Amino acid sequence: MYEKQRTIKKDISLSGIGLHTGIPCTMTFKPAVPDYGIRFVRSDIKGSPSVIADIDHVIDIARGTTLQDGEAKVYTVEHVLAAFAGLQIDNIIVELDGCEPPVCDGSSKPYVDKLLEAGIENQEADKFYLEIDTPMAYSEPERKVDLVVAPSDDLRITFMIDYQNPALGTQYTTLVDLEKEFVDEFSPSRTFCFLSEVEMLKEAGLIKGGGLDNAIVIYDSDLGQVEVDRIRNALNLKDKAFVGENGIINDIKLRFYNEPVRHKTLDLLGDLMLIGAPFKGHVLAARSGHKANVELAKRMRALYKKKKMAAKFSKGSGKALLDIRAILDIMPHRYPMLLIDRILDLEPDKRVTAIKNVTINEPFFVGHFPDHPIMPGVMILEAMAQAGGILLLNAIENPQTKVVYFMSIDNAKFRKPVTPGDQLRFELEMISFRRSACKMAGKAFVGDDIVASADFMAMVMDR
Repeated sequence: MYEKQRTIKKDISLSGIGLHTGIPCTMTFKPAVPDYGIRFVRSDIKGSPSVIADIDHVIDIARGTTLQDGEAKVYTVEHVLAAFAGLQIDNIIVELDGCEPPVCDGSSKPYVDKLLEAGIENQEADKFYLEIDTPMAYSEPERKVDLVVAPSDDLRITFMIDYQNPALGTQYTTLVDLEKEFVDEFSPSRTFCFLSEVEMLKEAGLIKGGGLDNAIVIYDSDLGQVEVDRIRNALNLKDKAFVGENGIINDIKLRFYNEPVRHKTLDLLGDLMLIGAPFKGHVLAARSGHKANVELAKRMRALYKKKKMAAKFSKGSGKALLDIRAILDIMPHRYPMLLIDRILDLEPDKRVTAIKNVTINEPFFVGHFPDHPIMPGVMILEAMAQAGGILLLNAIENPQTKVVYFMSIDNAKFRKPVTPGDQLRFELEMISFRRSACKMAGKAFVGDDIVASADFMAMVMDR
């Protein structure tokens, strides 16, 4: 896998109609600077609004992955994103004069061919890979869907499907090496659906641009040609259609004996590009679709954010996610008011766990019951609030330039005294976050005992 970020050398375009919308579109790939990422630009809308290709902008997964940010909305991006994943392209502008990329032949190969024609070049900036250290998983037991990501030195995918259909049956594939296998062995695999789904999809307002030239339609009825003709007439399809000997409408020849599962692998590659970074891990997938893919991508993006922050700030090598030196880089507080020693864990925008070691050397013990030292409740709340500040600052860009102001503290309760030698563990959860203001719920523990709890309202301001 490449160590440097990659983009293309020149602009290049292709045209066609969208699979689901049927709307004509010309799509132009353009080079982008390092750390730009992947961004879809709607040139047909005034001001050319754009949407970043990441999980935070996914708004729909009905038979495809749709992104939106304000007016910029783009349907069915997974095949284009799969091309970027397979060619390991990190930074690119995708300009469209319509709302959906051209479906072409239903695979990623037309996009891959254009990108290779434009040429791919390495950039000066290093890639940041999300490296999977411990297995993570997502499952939907009711649909028998399972996804697992295990540690691996490179990106690998093992995929299994087992549709109850003679034309498909159980299919299995493994992608081991993107550079050697993707272009010829996976990118040409086309999208597919069952004949019984076609009418439902059409009634749902989908596949307006679908046809037998850009999708494999698999026969799954026992009524023979009668059912094919009924659906063809109901949908007013102009193309002829007949039951093929291979179980595929019109006897369309597969490009690979297991083309459907290879296409599912292609979809998975595209959806996992929404993490916002390349990853090193072995994905094992069973019966997965866009919904499950996106849920896994959410978990992997949360891990990516955590690791990216740790790589940016952490200077230690211990078990803490952020040590005291990293905290000093993020927080504006200094002695004697910096009350957090370590960040043990942080799930971006959701929760944080922090540690405060309480010693007899704390300045407040000099005057707060010196013969019977007890940590003041207000200092416990202050330390808890500082942990919340780490969580809130991580939800915004350039936290070093910001400061957190707390607006209110509600429902504060103190259950047990905190004394020298105790180790306080703070656990805070983000309840809501809008613009620059948020609400958090926090608890303070010594061991397994809750010693204090409170709800906080806070806002972020420029320093």
